Amino acid sequence: MPADRLLNTVLRAYQDAPNPSQTNKILGTTNTLLTTLNNPLNLSLLTSHFLIARSIWQQPDGLRTCLRIISIFNTAAIHVRRNELDNANLPRGQPPAGSGVCAEDWARAIAKGLDDRSSRWQHTLVLAGVLMGMEGEDRRSLSWRLRSTLEEAVVTAANLALEDNSRTGALGKGAVVLALTYAFPLLSGANKALLNGNALLPAVVEAMLGEEGFQHGEFIRAIEIDIAPARNLGWSANSPSVNRIQQLESRPLAQNIGPLSRLCVFAVEHAGDSNVVLRSQDELLSFTAGLLGKWEHCALSLIDLSVESAKLPPETLQGPWPMIWQLFNKIMFTVVTALQPIVGRCLLDPHLRNDHVAPTLATKTLHALRNLSFVSSRPGVSTSQIYTFTYLTSLDIITRYPDACTRFLQETLPPATTTVPSPVHQALTLFYLNTAEHLPLSLPMPSAEALIIAPATAHLSPTSWLISPANIPPSSLTLELFEASHAALLSVFSCFQHSALTAPLVPFYIDTLLSSFPARISPRQFRLAFRTIMQVASPPYPISISHPELSETLLEMVRFRAEGASTAPLPDVLSSGPQQEPVSEQAALVLALIDALPFLPVRLVDEWLSRAAEASNAIQDPRMRDAARRRLWEVLADGELDVDRAVAGVTWWGTRGGRDMISGGNGGGEFMMSGALVQNERESSRL
Repeated sequence: MPADRLLNTVLRAYQDAPNPSQTNKILGTTNTLLTTLNNPLNLSLLTSHFLIARSIWQQPDGLRTCLRIISIFNTAAIHVRRNELDNANLPRGQPPAGSGVCAEDWARAIAKGLDDRSSRWQHTLVLAGVLMGMEGEDRRSLSWRLRSTLEEAVVTAANLALEDNSRTGALGKGAVVLALTYAFPLLSGANKALLNGNALLPAVVEAMLGEEGFQHGEFIRAIEIDIAPARNLGWSANSPSVNRIQQLESRPLAQNIGPLSRLCVFAVEHAGDSNVVLRSQDELLSFTAGLLGKWEHCALSLIDLSVESAKLPPETLQGPWPMIWQLFNKIMFTVVTALQPIVGRCLLDPHLRNDHVAPTLATKTLHALRNLSFVSSRPGVSTSQIYTFTYLTSLDIITRYPDACTRFLQETLPPATTTVPSPVHQALTLFYLNTAEHLPLSLPMPSAEALIIAPATAHLSPTSWLISPANIPPSSLTLELFEASHAALLSVFSCFQHSALTAPLVPFYIDTLLSSFPARISPRQFRLAFRTIMQVASPPYPISISHPELSETLLEMVRFRAEGASTAPLPDVLSSGPQQEPVSEQAALVLALIDALPFLPVRLVDEWLSRAAEASNAIQDPRMRDAARRRLWEVLADGELDVDRAVAGVTWWGTRGGRDMISGGNGGGEFMMSGALVQNERESSRL
């Protein structure tokens, strides 16, 4: 059919009532006409009528229809440019490919079709498609001036649409966000700067969290309906909730979540009104709180990772289960990526970094991350640099405000319980303990005692669910919770202003530490904990004055324990450390003894160097014995000892038999004090 007749046909089809069976034909015909019409006026006419077509826009399929519009103009632009390049090399007299309209004339004709009869957000879709088709993937189809004009037109249409809420509506704002996710990488820095961040940021956040994005977590309620009548928490791969998640994942914005997140970062950084940024943070916080609440009430949240294979049927394990966690991971990535520039602005923006706003902003960020802890604490989920920056920067901000620290811990304090909490509450508790570890310097003593020491000691007490035999098999977070409790206590012990709390707790803590190793605490954590306690028991900490015998007592306890300790290598889950070397219970205790040497009173250094060397030589496994000797040598030679202790170490090495004790009687071997003169084998053979 000639192009003119086909044009009349499709213009009549535009006026028909919506008919899903005909939509694909209409869109396909439109795409064909965009590349075959040779009159620019007809191209403008087609574009103008296409954007007001009743058959397309009376009942659009959400952003899927918008994506198809972008795709149509993108594809048409690619074909027009390709035809132009092919026609440039045609032999004389051969008919041109396509319409024969050059790329620049075609782009101008399409732009002229964007008139007042259609909406600005529709213009954004068309302009984004043209820009992508002409300039995407380094095609360079347009002159610099026309490309700049086209980029500016995209930005202008987007701004006008976002600033006119009454005409744009939810679909229009989502369409603008969708168009910008594709066009944004092609915009120059100057044109990007023209985007209205104040209007763009709320639209981006709404698009991410709303019906075209993560649906405010409502997909979880659909899961509850599907699994409620089933036994053994069966969740069929053919259930409506699984279909809903699949549809969510297939939506344009969900499939394009990376570019959408980058657009959100730009909007946060370029929003001139700081109140818009704060409102967006509130939206993110509300979303994460709702997500946590919905998941907490879903029966699937009661399944710990350690028992998944036993409680879930194979059909669920192989299909819906990994699907839901993949979606949760995507949600966490998106939310954290949006929070990161908000926290970053708090460091620079005078409207956000002041003493009234900064602690509130940091607190809300920590609450949002806490709400997502059921995802971030799941084994196998690696936290990104963006997450680490957001978390640690929020902590740095909040630690400047003792009242804010106290309020946050009071609001998130996990309830005391002797029964095994659900996996969600275990994750919340782990986040609490890990956060509390950073805050003792900012807390008054009563708050440190009530909000850090009390919950941490409760988890380490013999009646804790972490230790109770009822916790068999242990949950996936048992070891992490146990170590986090130790770390929280050690952080308080290390603060001078809380020294009054340390002395009464050290005996309990050491007893707990020794009874927990190696079953419930790793060698790395044990060594770090014992080293910290030894440091706290030494000058200048006040406990070294009130309890001068404490250091030696603690060393005797560990040495005595090492004499009867197991020499079998510990499982990898416990023994894996920075060097990934095998270690036994005996070797770990000896290494802890050696780690403590830099903190001993000077009068005890000589004696305990000998005892540490003897304990190292008593290790049966040769590799572990050599590792202990090397560690003792590091303490002596690598600057860990201060001047007075180093003098005692040199004396012990040279005149008290230390060299022979470390080398095992082989005359020194590889261990040489700095400055020693060594003869090589050839020189020694001539003597």
